Amino acid sequence: MGLSKKPGITRLILPLCWLMVLCCFSGIVQAQTPLKPRTIPREAGKELQYVAYFYTQAVLNNIYARNDFLKGQTVGRLFGGNTTSTRKAESAYFEQRLLPFFIYTPKLMNKRVTLRASFEIDWTWGDVSYGTGGNFGSALSADQVNLQTQNVELELIPWKGVTVNLGLQRLYDTPYHPYRTFFSTMTLTGYRLAFWGSDAVGITVRHDRDFSRYKFGYYQLYENNVQQNDDVVLWEGMAEKDLTPTWRQGISLWYLRDQANGEGGVSILGQGLNSNLTAYNGVFRFDLGNTIANPYNADIFWLGTFWNRNPEFKQGRWMNTGFLISNLGKVTVATNDADREVDIAGWAANLRAGYKYGQTAKDAVTAEFLYASGDPDSLSDDKYTGVITGNTWGAPAAIYISHGTYLLFPHGNVVNRFVGAVNDLSNLGLGLTAAMVNFQKDLIPHKLSAKLGAAIGRSVEAPEKGGKNIGKEVNFMLSLQPKVFMNVELHAAYLWLGDFYNSNAVNGRRENLRDPISRTGKPRNPWTVFLAFKWLMF
Repeated sequence: MGLSKKPGITRLILPLCWLMVLCCFSGIVQAQTPLKPRTIPREAGKELQYVAYFYTQAVLNNIYARNDFLKGQTVGRLFGGNTTSTRKAESAYFEQRLLPFFIYTPKLMNKRVTLRASFEIDWTWGDVSYGTGGNFGSALSADQVNLQTQNVELELIPWKGVTVNLGLQRLYDTPYHPYRTFFSTMTLTGYRLAFWGSDAVGITVRHDRDFSRYKFGYYQLYENNVQQNDDVVLWEGMAEKDLTPTWRQGISLWYLRDQANGEGGVSILGQGLNSNLTAYNGVFRFDLGNTIANPYNADIFWLGTFWNRNPEFKQGRWMNTGFLISNLGKVTVATNDADREVDIAGWAANLRAGYKYGQTAKDAVTAEFLYASGDPDSLSDDKYTGVITGNTWGAPAAIYISHGTYLLFPHGNVVNRFVGAVNDLSNLGLGLTAAMVNFQKDLIPHKLSAKLGAAIGRSVEAPEKGGKNIGKEVNFMLSLQPKVFMNVELHAAYLWLGDFYNSNAVNGRRENLRDPISRTGKPRNPWTVFLAFKWLMF
C-alpha cells in the first residue's frame, strides 16, 4: 500500500538499480577483453544476419465477424465481443504473413553484444491499398504502409551463461531463452504460453548453467501518463533444475501491479480487469462499478511449479510434462465509504504424456488433461476463484497453441484470425476441464506425416440458462516437407457445440438480436479446412 502513495520508489529507484547492474556488467565485459593479440584467428561469420518466416494459406470455413469494421481481423473468443459467429454458407479467403528478423552482432564487441529487431507484415489477399495500418495492404496497386514492430532489444553477455536483454522483447512463461530456443520447445515447456505469451518492454536477466537455469525480469506493460502513478508493471522470477538427465523441475513467481484503472491498452477496448477487452478475449470481467468515480488498484500473484521429461521425444520413447499454478491477489476499489476489496484465489493444472512408438518424433501418440478453476457467483461474495492470464491486458497476451486442436482452442497457424471456443484458460471465469488426444505418424520419415486428433471441453460452472458441455472436436493434418524448414500442410477440423451455448450470455445472441437464425437456438457448429505453405529461411 505504501508503493501506491510513493510512486517515486517504483519510478526512480528500480530503474536506477537496473542502471547500476548494467554498469557493473559493462565493467566486467571490459575487464574480460584480452589485452594481448589472439594467436588463433577469430571465427568467421557475418556481423549482420537475416532470418525470416514466410506463411501463406488458403482457408475455407463457416466462421466470420459480423462487424464489417474489423475486415476479418479477429482475435479472441468465438461468439464473444469480437462479433465472430458461424453461418450456413462458407467463407473462402487467402492470408499471407512475413516475419523478418535482423540480428547484428559486431565483432568489435567480441560477440558479447547483440541487437535484434523483428517485424511483421500481414494481410488478407485483396483487402485494401494506398493506406496506413497493419494487417492490410494486398489490394490492387498495394502501396500500403503496414510494417509492424514486434521486438527491438539489446542483449549483453557480461560473462558466460549470463544474458541481459533490454528493450521490447518476448514475454514467455518458460525459463528458456526465447532467442536461443526453438519456438516449439517454448510451447511444450514451462506453462506452455498459456499464462504469458506475447511481447513486452523491460529488462530480463538470465543465468543458464549446466544443470540449472534462472530468469528474472521487470516489464512495463503500460505507462499511461508519465506524470501519474497509473502504470501496469510486472515482475517475474523463474528457476529450473535438472533433477535427472531427463527430468527438469521448476518454480515461478509473477507479481503484477495494476494501477491503470483500465486506461491504455488495445485501441478503444482498453485493458485490465474491468475493460471491454475481457469480453473480446473471453476472460473474466470484474464488475467493479463506475471505476471513473471509484478507481481500483490490483495486486496479483501467480505462484507455481512446472516440470518436463523428454518433452520433444529426444531422449527416449516416453514423455511427460505438466504444471500446477495458483492465482492469488486483491483488488481494492476506492469508494466514498469504506474501500471495497475483492480477493482472488484460483488455480490451474496441466498434465501431458506421450509415447513414441516409431522411428521419429512424429511417430507418437499424446494425451493431455487441463483444468482451471471457476467462479460460480460473479463477485457477489467479493471473491474470484477463477484464473487470470495475460489476456486481461493484451490481445493476445497468452497463446496456448500446443494442444493439437483447431476450434476448441485457437490454432497457431493464423495470420489475421486467432479465435477459438475457449480463447483463455479462465473460460470467461467459469473454469475449464479439457482433454485432448493426438495420434501422429511419419508416413515417409522426415518427408510426409499425418495427424489425427480429438478433444472435449467442459465448463466447471454453467452459464445462465446453459449447460457445462462446451463441445467435442475432431481434426486432421497432412504435412509434406519438400525441403528443410519448408512445409506444405492440409488441415481440417470440426467442432460439435454443446449445451454450454444454449445460454444467451455466451453464444453471441445478445449482441445480434436482429438475426433470426441466432434467436432460434445455439449457433451452428464451426468447421475449417485450410491449405498452408510455410518456409523458415536463413
